[in-house]
Parts: sequence; C-alpha cells; structure tokens
Amino acid sequence: MTRPDTPAQTSPAANQQWGGRFAAGPAEIMGRINASIGFDQRLWRQDIAGSKAHAAMLGTQGIIEPADVSAITAGLDAIAAEIEAGRFSFDEALEDIHMNVEARLSAAIGDAGRRLHTARSRNDQVATDFRLWVRDAIDALDAQVVGLMVALATRAAEYAATPMPGFTHLQTAQPVTFGHHLLAYVEMLSRDRGRLRDARARLNELPLGSAALAGTSFPIDRHAVAAALGFDRPTANSLDAVSDRDFALEYLSALSILAVHLSRLAEEIVIWCSQPYHFIRLSDAYTTGSSIMPQKRNPDAAELARAKSGRITGALVGLLMVIKGLPLAYAKDMQEDKQPVFDATDAAGLALAAMEGMVRDLVADAAAMRAASGSGYATATDLADWLVRVLKLPFRDAHHVTGQIVALAERQGVDLAGLELAAMQSVEPRITAAVFDVLTVEASVASRTSYGGTAPGNVAAQAAGWLQRLEISR
Repeated sequence: MTRPDTPAQTSPAANQQWGGRFAAGPAEIMGRINASIGFDQRLWRQDIAGSKAHAAMLGTQGIIEPADVSAITAGLDAIAAEIEAGRFSFDEALEDIHMNVEARLSAAIGDAGRRLHTARSRNDQVATDFRLWVRDAIDALDAQVVGLMVALATRAAEYAATPMPGFTHLQTAQPVTFGHHLLAYVEMLSRDRGRLRDARARLNELPLGSAALAGTSFPIDRHAVAAALGFDRPTANSLDAVSDRDFALEYLSALSILAVHLSRLAEEIVIWCSQPYHFIRLSDAYTTGSSIMPQKRNPDAAELARAKSGRITGALVGLLMVIKGLPLAYAKDMQEDKQPVFDATDAAGLALAAMEGMVRDLVADAAAMRAASGSGYATATDLADWLVRVLKLPFRDAHHVTGQIVALAERQGVDLAGLELAAMQSVEPRITAAVFDVLTVEASVASRTSYGGTAPGNVAAQAAGWLQRLEISR
C-alpha cells in the first residue's frame, strides 16, 4: 500500500535529462514548480541561435563530425519553422525551452542531436539565451523611445511659441512655452536611451562555454562563438558567467527610470485634460467614457501608462530580492529571473506606444494655456529682473519690492499688468511706465534667451536639432 506522503510519480520520460542518477520521476508538484517552459519558451529564437553557433564551433574544432553539424543546423532550422508556424508542441515534462528543443532535435535527427550538448550546460546556455533576449529587447525598446522623442520634438516645434504656465509645487511659477515643456521630456528620454545603451554594452559578453560553472575540458573556441552571436567577447570567469544576473538588474533599473519618466508625462496629460486646466484635448482614440456619466471623457491611456511604472519598478525590486542571498554559482532561484524581465519589457513597450500615440494625438488649447500663464502673478520675476536691470537694485532688494507690489495687486484684485503705475510708484518711486513692457506673458517667455531657456527661438532651434539628431540615430 502506498504511504500518503509518498510523492506521486511521473513517467520515466520526464526524467530522461538526468540520465541514470534518478530511478523515479519527480512528484507532481515538483514537476510544476520546476518547469519553466510556460514562460521561457519566449527564448526560443535565442536558444536556437546559440545552439547553431555552438554546433558550428564544435564542428570547426573537430569535437563533432561535419555531418553532425549539418544535421543539427538543418534540424534546428526546421524546429524554428515549426515554432514560428505554431506547430511545435511544448512539453512541461521537459521543463524548459532548452530541453524541449533538444528533445525535438534528437527525435528528428537521432544521435547527432544528442551530441549538441557537448561542452555546454543548461547553466551557460540559459545565461546566453537570456543575454541575447535582453539585448534584442533593448534594441526594440530603443526604437520605441526614439519614436516617442520624435513625436515630442515634432509637437515642440509646432508649439514653440505657445505660452503655458510653468509650475513649481504645482503652483504657477513663470510662463514657459508648451514646446519647451515637451522638450524637457525629450531630454529625459535621451538619458534613458543612454542608460539602455550602457546596459547593452555591459551585457554583451558571451557566457556559453562556461559550462555548469567551471568551464570545460573540450578544446572549444569561445571567441568564435562570441563573434558569431554578436558578442564583444567571452566572459572571463566561468563562475561569474553562469551566476551573474546583474545585466538583467541593470536593464530593469534603466527601464524603471524610463517608466518613471513616462509616468510623469502621463500624469501631466491627466492633469492637462482635466476641466480645471483644459490645456489639451485627446481624441476618442485615447480616451474612454463612463458607464453612468455620459459627459465624461477619461484619459485612460495615460492613467494605464502611469500605472505600468509600478509593475516595472516592482520587477526590479523582485529580482533584487531573488539574487541578493545567492552564493556562487548557479541556483534554481535564478529561474525566477525571466518572468519579471519579460513582464517589465511588455509593460514598457505598451506604455511607450501609448505615450507616443497620445503625444501625436493631443491638441493644445492655446487660449486656455495663455490665460493660465498670466495667473498667479507669473511675471513677478520679470518685474524683479527689471528693477535690477533698469534701477540697479540688488536682487534681494528687488525681490522685496516686487513682493510688496504683488501684495498690493492682490489687494486690488488685479494682475501686475493691470496695476496702476502710481500704485507701483508708491512702493518704489523710480519705477517708470517702461516696466509694463516686461509684464506680459509673451514678453516674459521671449526674454528667456539664455541657453536652455524657454524663448520661442530657443525652443524652435532645440526641436529642430533634436529631430535632425534623431533621424540620424534611427
């Protein structure tokens, strides 16, 4: 009679990868927790590419016969076609993408397929596949980041002279232009591209050939495989190669910062769409309605893009916790590395697509922006600057005088441009009517000609420069 705590057994076929060490199959729950094919099948292109490069090197080094190399290459190409066409049957009992591909290959071509695993381990194989996948993901996301930057720079050129309020503490501070505001995100995204490129450069070393953890006694040529797969060089330490996941952590870190930037822009779109602001309008393509309030137009695409930042930063924190206590070299914990990376990549791709779509779709309400630009005594700094420039007051004194004038305007319920000259002169007698030339929103933004400032000419030039550079980088 079977004891209640005896593990349920699976067929011997589920245990073929372990050779003769294990006589019985794993418990059903062990099979479920151990299997990764449900998610790591996404690595199939990279797994097949790595196997083809490995087989070619084995043949060149005389480790396997040329006929075996030909059979392996043709067999892997056939498997790739099956997967691409959706005809490949993934088997959870074979655990992962590596064993699924190898088992199918061996079934198709016999002994040659079983020779493919010579001089490698699943440890260095998965590390290679994963690096290849992350490298491909970076390249794809970089193209999306560029697309968003182009959209932002294009709209910045269109709105280079459109005033809007610039905020600090979400309080009106000084007038800027809408184009200038959009270009701020182009700058952020440019740094995000730099971080992703840096991560790509650092991950671009080949783990394959490190085997399980100690290297191999076969006369392999790791440099040849590295070149074939587009890596800069092989990894220099076999222990590090199979146990390192800092390339994934760095990638998720760069994605997290990118996601925060996207979230900030999404939040601003939500604010700008709200009725108190009404700075922009999104079309039906990027908004939804309410099941009960027929008047509603909700910026759901922006809200969902904003929410993706939580998933992406959560993926980073989750993987940090997986890796933090692992001794060298490989541990099965590392099977948990791919799902957060896959999920974060998908989330980032969706958020980027949504943000680009909204930026291209939005229409600015220039009148609403212009009206808000002059609220909250936004040209007070221009008044202080005029006092320094014309009356030669020290800035701290000018700041004090301006504060008194703002308080006076506030008591009278007018903006600075609407305050009588005599009222200003009651605070500082030397003020002349020329001061009114600097108190308009248009004069304020036009005066900010310092490099990086919001003057429309600056913004137009910056937008044009970005569009030119981005076109070259595509």
